[in-house]
Amino acid sequence: MKVTISPGKAEGIMAAPPSKSMAHRLLICAGLAKGSSTIYNVDPSEDILATIDCLNALGAKAEYKDGVVTVKGTDARESEGGVELPCRECGSTLRFFIPICLLSRGVKRLTGSEKLLSRPLNVYKDICAGQGLHYAKSEQGVFAGGILAAGTFEVPGNISSQFISGLLFALPLLENDSEIKILPPFESRPYIDMTINALKTYGVEVSWKDELTIDVPGNQSYKAKDATVEGDFSNAAYLESFNLAGGKVSLTGLDELSAQGDKVYKEFFKTLNEGYANIDITDCPDLAPVLMAGAAVNFGAHFTGTARLRLKESDRGLAMREELAKLGIRAAVMENEIVVESGHLLKGQTLSGHNDHRIVMALAFLLSIAGGSITEAESVKKSLPDFFTRIQKLGIGVTSDELDK
Repeated sequence: MKVTISPGKAEGIMAAPPSKSMAHRLLICAGLAKGSSTIYNVDPSEDILATIDCLNALGAKAEYKDGVVTVKGTDARESEGGVELPCRECGSTLRFFIPICLLSRGVKRLTGSEKLLSRPLNVYKDICAGQGLHYAKSEQGVFAGGILAAGTFEVPGNISSQFISGLLFALPLLENDSEIKILPPFESRPYIDMTINALKTYGVEVSWKDELTIDVPGNQSYKAKDATVEGDFSNAAYLESFNLAGGKVSLTGLDELSAQGDKVYKEFFKTLNEGYANIDITDCPDLAPVLMAGAAVNFGAHFTGTARLRLKESDRGLAMREELAKLGIRAAVMENEIVVESGHLLKGQTLSGHNDHRIVMALAFLLSIAGGSITEAESVKKSLPDFFTRIQKLGIGVTSDELDK
């Protein structure tokens, strides 16, 4: 889908989108609980629909309707082999469900896009090899099966926190206690705290032994419970980004006490407005595209902690550099840092969304200043399907044949 955006100022008040990250976690906990739960304030993004599909594949019964998901849980330890878990393009879903698939002996197949299956999974490959469990990856998907044994798990802290969260979902259901040792450097701890909060909501207790060690008592069970998904700071940042160019957008429904690491965007936006910025995004990599866009139209910035951007839906550093260049803005991408210069945007350019929802949303902000078009804009469905409708309501001109259907 190609969208064309006209220059304009965004203004208005709207409810923040529901947190995709927390919705994943609450849905999985409810799916592993005995009994029925209801999850409120769920946005039917492609990623969330992938998690719902995977729960159903394992024997749970999850159904979405009008922002609400009803979930009848299942005992994943009794799930059968031979089933397919369709992860679509969602890295969280894939990495969260592999350990859950290792709660029973039968081999399951987790499928997804070519890009998804190319993302790193060696943490699980090594665990399976060490315990003699079945693990294989091919163009047809990831095949995993065999019963995971409790114990001590060493996990690199600088690849993805999703591996740690995946283990946290499964390990409490084992008979014996486990321990997760995180090998430094440790990045994205806020996402681990979100997982721990979700586990606690459903009656599962794990605790930090120290800054790099998590104790996971075994022989626990998830308890069914109704829950409401909190507002999402990640997508909120992309909606409030228009304020970096003189907009007046305000979002409601954001909990300032949330464990979400991306709530730091408000502080970073202020820094970008004040002058040349030095920003560490180690704990909030999903903010990188919008921060790079904000730096380009303000005073420029030097970003550190950027190495993992190449492991996202696109290589986000290089993707943003390429699109900023089309707009006349120079950026340098290095191993673990990015420098973005500031300048006047070239008008009327056609930009590529790189099949990456966060790239598309960041480019939409830039084109609200310069005007132009974005291809592959449909990728916003991955996390915020109504993004373009939302910014239209805020006063940004957006046209597309598909949007008009």
